[in-house]
Amino acid sequence: MSVARDMFDMERLPPALDAYLRQTNPWWERRPGPQLPPYRRWAFHTTLRKLELGLAPITVIRGPRQVGKTTLQLQIIEQLVSQQSIPPAHILRVQFDDLPSLRGVQEPILALTRWFENRVLQKSLNEAARDGQPAYLFFDEVQNLRDWSAQLKALVDHNTVKVLVTGSSALRIELGRDSLAGRITSIELGTLLLREVAELRFGSSLQPVLPEDGLQPLLRQDFWQAVQDQGMRNREARDPAFAAFSERGGYPMAQARAEIPWPEVSDQLNETVIRRAIQYDLRMGERGRRRDGQLLEAVFRLASRYAGQSPSRAVYTRELQDALAANIGWQRIRAYLQFLEGTLLLKLVQPLELRLKRRRGNPKLCLCDHGLRASWLQEVVPLHAQGLDDNPHLTDLAGHLAESIVGFYLCGLPHLDVAHLPERDTDPEVDFVLTVGERRIPLEVKYRRRIDLQRDTLGLRAFIEKTVNNAPFGILVTLHDGVVIPDPRIVPVSLPSLLLMR
Repeated sequence: MSVARDMFDMERLPPALDAYLRQTNPWWERRPGPQLPPYRRWAFHTTLRKLELGLAPITVIRGPRQVGKTTLQLQIIEQLVSQQSIPPAHILRVQFDDLPSLRGVQEPILALTRWFENRVLQKSLNEAARDGQPAYLFFDEVQNLRDWSAQLKALVDHNTVKVLVTGSSALRIELGRDSLAGRITSIELGTLLLREVAELRFGSSLQPVLPEDGLQPLLRQDFWQAVQDQGMRNREARDPAFAAFSERGGYPMAQARAEIPWPEVSDQLNETVIRRAIQYDLRMGERGRRRDGQLLEAVFRLASRYAGQSPSRAVYTRELQDALAANIGWQRIRAYLQFLEGTLLLKLVQPLELRLKRRRGNPKLCLCDHGLRASWLQEVVPLHAQGLDDNPHLTDLAGHLAESIVGFYLCGLPHLDVAHLPERDTDPEVDFVLTVGERRIPLEVKYRRRIDLQRDTLGLRAFIEKTVNNAPFGILVTLHDGVVIPDPRIVPVSLPSLLLMR
């Protein structure tokens, strides 16, 4: 045996970590893993395809906590072992989320991989690949490790291997993207799409209108009409799904266990999503400085209250200073908003920058799910028409939440630039502006029983009529189907139909 192989065989791990890896990779010993939900989210087939094609050696799934990233990993492993005949010893999964036994292990990704090669695979990663059966490495919440991206870069630069990484911190994932350029492909997994709610709750299978591989259809007016037409054709499946989404939001735990009363689901969301993000993901700042958890909670509460709106700096500072009885400046508030955006709990939709002019205005707050707002503020706001008919005093608030939902939903489309246009001089406000290449599509959300054909389309018409905007048409998102706009440049699409686009 060569000296190199002797050194390779000497790789050791602490006994507790060795036992943990064997326990959490039960397929090595042909034992069953944890019982998994039978429902597979939309990203299952997309992720499996990217992993198999291997155009990039690393596939990253990022999304807020509790949207199903870990479940997705385990479902893919189950598929590889049971349906695609991958030898169980060729699969390693490590969950780095709060693993105390890793302390003291230098370069844990590389150390665990060497241990896996020696103790389980019993050959190098390159030997396995040359034998026609490459190894698969699954790393969950990898961004919690120091220098994780440098370790992954070293791993894939010197080995032929398939790597799937998940993370709930966009900030930390993005920090590693530069060093992994050309080696990474990303998938963003949010809360349940409306068609997923329809299938999970009611067994209704609906197909998306927008294909996965591009944004060009968004530039065609007939595409948006097709979105509305499909929603109308599928009303029997769409409407119950939208009512369920309205009542409980899009978190899988809220929809998969509909028999559990909302107050219990609400407590679980607060504990496992919001407080987990605030107390764990964001507890340490730069240079190890501890962040203020109380301020983070207050900022998220304020963002929840103003979801779908773009409050001014004065509003932020005044309300947070009153709430915490402390002198808190805008720069610190902005930093904490960015930290929260890094957990993928919200999107900060920036003002549109036109003609190289400096942006004026404040970011629009779009929450990842209105169910989080309902759980955190203990305030359920109906979005479906019947619920608003019964609670007409909540119509304005529902309109803001609809705007928040639309904003986060559009931001989830890969490579789509989404901005909002604040009111400027003589230019009226436009809720969202979608930019694809050199063209722009303005989109307004008017979530009310009756549409004023002049007032409610003013922003769209003004934007379209400015040649410099290069906007051939606009979209009006409404509460109800059947809205008729006499201007042929404006396509009305109801919110339930829009949410079936993907």
